[in-house]
Order: sequence, then structure tokens, then C-alpha cells
Amino acid sequence: MGDTAIGWLSDLNAKYTPSSNQFDAARGHRASIESRLDSDLGVREMFEIGSLRHGTGVWIYSDADYLVSLKGIRPESIWTMLEKVKSSLETRFPSTTISTRRPAVVCKFSDGTVEVVPGYPATTGYWIAHPSGGWMLTHPKDHNAYVNGVNSRHSGAVKKLARELKVWKYKRNVPISSCYLEMRAAKYMDGQATYSAVWDLHGALKHLQDVGLAAMNDPTGLGSRFTACSSDTNKADALSKLNTAVARAGRAKAHWAAGENAESIDDLKLLFNQ
Repeated sequence: MGDTAIGWLSDLNAKYTPSSNQFDAARGHRASIESRLDSDLGVREMFEIGSLRHGTGVWIYSDADYLVSLKGIRPESIWTMLEKVKSSLETRFPSTTISTRRPAVVCKFSDGTVEVVPGYPATTGYWIAHPSGGWMLTHPKDHNAYVNGVNSRHSGAVKKLARELKVWKYKRNVPISSCYLEMRAAKYMDGQATYSAVWDLHGALKHLQDVGLAAMNDPTGLGSRFTACSSDTNKADALSKLNTAVARAGRAKAHWAAGENAESIDDLKLLFNQ
């Protein structure tokens, strides 16, 4: 990787950026999934969401994610919806491992993983299963537009920063929502005048620490709050790993500011488990 800390981070981002066709096989299951669910439950629309759609996917780790807006009346229980979708897809794909991981039904095909997020239309947005239970309102199209807007103002920096936070999450096994990290990265950069890779990596992690991974208001003002973790146990684990990450990123920033790139890179390697 690069000889400078900034170059090293740039190379890390490039390494974990999925190729344009890497998830074509997983995406190839979309039509059969939509056809089955439409036949069984009725589908209003199905569209791609998540990190791949947003351009913040992580090579190896990210899946193909779709929101499926169902017809009919929203049931009282999220489990009624999730179990119906799971059962329908299990019948259609009997040799595929299918499970629920709120808010999604996860289909592990031999050539890729597809996460199907079922929901029902709201007046604006969609009702989907909340990771910790119950229903939550989401506006994925508006969230994508928000991230794109902030990203454009910073010449692509927001998506680079979001990917780096996700690489840290995956490489250090941090039980934290990828969506939460992406929206926090965008909100953090929304308040910055300029972008500096090493400086703002530490700044974004320090911001997560300062807020204690608290639930985040939807920056678009439209949907439910974003939660960081699915349980108190996971949050405690995530906070412990975040404290370590902030210390390592802080040392990397200090070395970089002093012109000590080799030492800064060593700390970045520890941060990202490289």
C-alpha cells in the first residue's frame, strides 16, 4: 500500500471497493425472488437498497439488498410478515439456506447472498421490521439522496469515509449497523468545511465515541431514528472496540501530523486489522 498515511488509506479503500460486476450473480436472483413473492403475497415494488446501491459496499462482506413493498394490510406483528416471506422463499429455493435477521430475510445462495427487506408502504416511505423489534419507518430513497448530496459537496469523501468505518466494523467484528455507520459518516461530514482522510477518520470515530453510539435522528427528518446495535450486549461490545479504535486512529493522526508516516501507517494497520 501507499508510503504515506493518506496514500495507505486510499489504497485500503480501493482494495475493499467491490467491482462493478462482483455481485451480478447475487443480483441475478432478483427476478425469481420477486416473482415468487408476488405470486404468494403480492408485490407493489422491489428495488435495490443498502451499501451496494449507495456505493459504500465492502468487498467480500456486503450483500445484495432489496426492499420489497408488499400488498395488503400491514400486520400487527413484524414476525407475521417475516415468517410469510421466509416460508415463501424456502418453498421456492429448497436447497438454499434462508433465515431471518431483522429487518431482512437472508438468502444464502451458492453464488452470493441476497437480503430481502420486506415492508409495507406508508404515507411516505415504508414500514419495515426494526432490528430490536416492532415496526420502523424508513425512507431509503431519501437517505440515498442525502448521502449523495453530502458526498458530492466533499468530492466523494463521504462514501470513502463510510466504507472505511465499515471495513473497521467487519475486520474487527464490531456488532454495529452498517446503515448507522453510513448515516453517521454523512452527518459528520455534513458539518465539516473540508475533508482530510486521516484527520476525519479519527474525527468520525471520536464522534461515535462522544455520542456513545446513541440512536440517531433521521437527518432527512422523515423516518425513524437509526439505532447502532441490536442489543445492549452488542452495544457494550461495540463501545469497547470503538474506544480502542479511537485511540489507534488518534495515534495515527498524531504521527501523520508530525510527518511520521511509517508510524501512522502502523497504527492504521492495527485499526483495520491489516
